[in-house]
Amino acid sequence: MHNSSLQQLSAALRSKKISSVELTQLYLDRIAALNPQLNAYITLNPETSLAQAREADARIATGNAEALTGIPIAQKDIFCAQGWRTTCGSKMLHNFVSPYDAHVISQFNNAGAINLGKTNMDEFAMGSSNETSHYGAVKNPWDTARVPGGSSGGTAAAVAARLCAAATGTDTGGSIRQPAALCGISGLKPTYGVCSRYGMIAFASSLDQAGPMGRCAEDLALLLNTMAGFDERDSTSLQRDKEDYARDLAKPLNGLRIGLPKEFFAEGLSSDVAQAVEAAIAEYKKLGATVVDISLPNTRLSIPVYYVLAPAEASSNLSRFDGVRYGYRAPDYGDLADMYEQTRAQGFGEEVKRRIMIGTYVLSHGYYDAYYLQAQKIRRLIAQDFTEAFKQCDVIMGPTSPSTAFKLGEKGDDPVQMYLSDIYTIAVNLAGLPGMSIPCGFGDNNMPVGLQIIGNYFDEARMLNAAHQYQLATDWHSRAPQA
Repeated sequence: MHNSSLQQLSAALRSKKISSVELTQLYLDRIAALNPQLNAYITLNPETSLAQAREADARIATGNAEALTGIPIAQKDIFCAQGWRTTCGSKMLHNFVSPYDAHVISQFNNAGAINLGKTNMDEFAMGSSNETSHYGAVKNPWDTARVPGGSSGGTAAAVAARLCAAATGTDTGGSIRQPAALCGISGLKPTYGVCSRYGMIAFASSLDQAGPMGRCAEDLALLLNTMAGFDERDSTSLQRDKEDYARDLAKPLNGLRIGLPKEFFAEGLSSDVAQAVEAAIAEYKKLGATVVDISLPNTRLSIPVYYVLAPAEASSNLSRFDGVRYGYRAPDYGDLADMYEQTRAQGFGEEVKRRIMIGTYVLSHGYYDAYYLQAQKIRRLIAQDFTEAFKQCDVIMGPTSPSTAFKLGEKGDDPVQMYLSDIYTIAVNLAGLPGMSIPCGFGDNNMPVGLQIIGNYFDEARMLNAAHQYQLATDWHSRAPQA
């Protein structure tokens, strides 16, 4: 049952082949057995999860069920959930129990889904390997000596190891797509503003976006149907008509124009990843798609631009964590200023401190024009590159990550090499576009490879169609770690 899709689980629940309580307990038992090895979850609350499951069973019995009613969903620990500890992977929030629900959590609650637990993540979503968490590194289920990617590494590992039916993640520079690729699952970052950021602890407000992570594109469509929607509490939430993201899944791909950016297949891409991606493109040609060579010339600047803008926004957003109102407070200090200093020195990890310092520097007097303002100008050029590219193609494809999962600790001493893990994903966030990653094969050491699909604004349904048709023709998405 744990290898079933969301559609299959929904059908089993409605036909009474299994109850939500039984399904939830099945996943809780798997978590108890496997999570000690993987460290995918930070917080579990079995009594609360099973109580929600009993309510879902009662709702199903009345015939008032929705597609996700009774299905256990894991939530990245960046989303506030009422009555649940919400840590954001940081010592700074180790004792914070949220008094309210994030909009995304409310959407799942209204649909009758079960909150199975809160998944591990890089501290405040800052990282590409899930090694910066205060609660320890997450292990990749395909090889526990390797990273699962980040910052949604706990979510990706939980889905890959079948420790949940599906899950939520957030993507600031690739934090849904990159771990999805490294763990062999599917993940989607929607157009900026499609999912509300209310109750999602902020890292970089102009880049952060919630999105679904699951086994296949069909699952992502069902999850996004629930997650998306206007929220007046979020000033960046877009007021649009409700969409059915699964509406085009069955459409054939005849005539689909796939853009291949030459910059995505240049130096830095490992040969095993390139081979798997090229094989996936060949499969798309068999399905009726055509290929167009395109260029995204400013993509090479996306990492330096991102690591000016994101830390700048982070330095502002994280200033609220001062030990006064909530969260960690240093036990020993002199005056108020010393309390701030001690609390932040002890409460934040090294990567978070590094980014706060960078962000404060680029926003300081004398450097704002030279760094922050210039980065915003280049961000606009990156978005314009995509606008021009979509005049020639319907979707853009390429690798999600330049390599398969690397070993734990391999890049810990070299932040720049770690940052390069997101070289193909960051530009999508800077432009506010939707992007997704789906499994497309295996590379060296039998580790998963991800194919990235980038769409035009609000073109999630077309992307999901392209992904679904590929997954009907291949079985990479159905493979699971042997353990």
